[in-house]
Amino acid sequence: MSGLDLAPGPPDSAQVVNRLSILDRFLPVWIVAAMALGLGAGRAVPSLADHLDSVQIGSVSLPIAIGLLLMMYPVLAKVRYGELGRVTGDRRLLVSSLALNWIVGPALMFALAWLLLPDLPAYRTGLIIVGLARCIAMVLIWNDLSCGDREAAAVLVAINSAFQVLAFGLLGWFYLRVLPGWLGLPGAEAHFSLSTIVVSVLVFLGIPLAAGYLTRTLGERAKGRQWFETRFLPKVGPLALYGLLFTVVVLFALQGNTITARPWDVARIALPLLAYFAIMFAGSFALGHRLKLGYPKTATLAFTAAGNNFELAIAVSIGVFGVTSGQALAGVVGPLIEVPVLVALVYVSLWLGRRMTARSAG
Repeated sequence: MSGLDLAPGPPDSAQVVNRLSILDRFLPVWIVAAMALGLGAGRAVPSLADHLDSVQIGSVSLPIAIGLLLMMYPVLAKVRYGELGRVTGDRRLLVSSLALNWIVGPALMFALAWLLLPDLPAYRTGLIIVGLARCIAMVLIWNDLSCGDREAAAVLVAINSAFQVLAFGLLGWFYLRVLPGWLGLPGAEAHFSLSTIVVSVLVFLGIPLAAGYLTRTLGERAKGRQWFETRFLPKVGPLALYGLLFTVVVLFALQGNTITARPWDVARIALPLLAYFAIMFAGSFALGHRLKLGYPKTATLAFTAAGNNFELAIAVSIGVFGVTSGQALAGVVGPLIEVPVLVALVYVSLWLGRRMTARSAG
């Protein structure tokens, strides 16, 4: 990625677009092309999915794990770790993020799943699991493209990761077993492996976080901050987008047959997901604006609240219900909808930032 370093405050969209590389500027095109390539490869070579999924880290395919690590490392290398104290001191941001991620988000997905999929219990359960898996990976990409606060994003991702290990199983039990019983609804049988969650967090956050921190610390010590940010980061920055595109290709190659064979089911699953992303983003952005967090932190709050950890949701759904289950299909449809929608919301965020700037100037 281009690694924009704009001054604090809402960015000017023309400035953003002009500073984007060709790769970044046409990101929606590359995303759609990667999805099509993955679907086509999965259909053309039926055994490809078995080969790609033959080696795993935890319950996640090794190629997907590699793509996620490539995707996250450059973004975490861009974080100025010495400024993290500024973020942790902002209680409005931290409290808002925790409430949105661990109270509002799961409750909203539960409500939408029951409202829009009352007759499809497997898909409904899969969507509830998606709602419980808070984002720790791709949110860094969307935050960076929207010129959000990198240090704030790093802190919020770390906090979500800790809560994920501690709360995922408990919340799964509550939303799949306890709450339906209170409401007179049928519950779902599910048991979440703590080891699956811990491995997911350690691999997809711990490894790139350690690499990013060490790279910046050692690079600045050896060559200085100016060299690190003007010479080194531009060279490794594109790896993030290459990793994203590679992950999308592999993900859709793994599930291409399932997705294309059941288009109506995919459409039914997509409807609550679309509503979820729109409501979470709009509500979070409005809250950040009302709290006067400023554009960078408001954008970060909105994207960290709207995104979901699809790799964990897929891993848990496959581990608990099986690779051919409806729950697993719901998990796979998650990124099918999330990736293009959040790319679009990057442009919405920049437009809102421009409106905020105009009002401030007026």
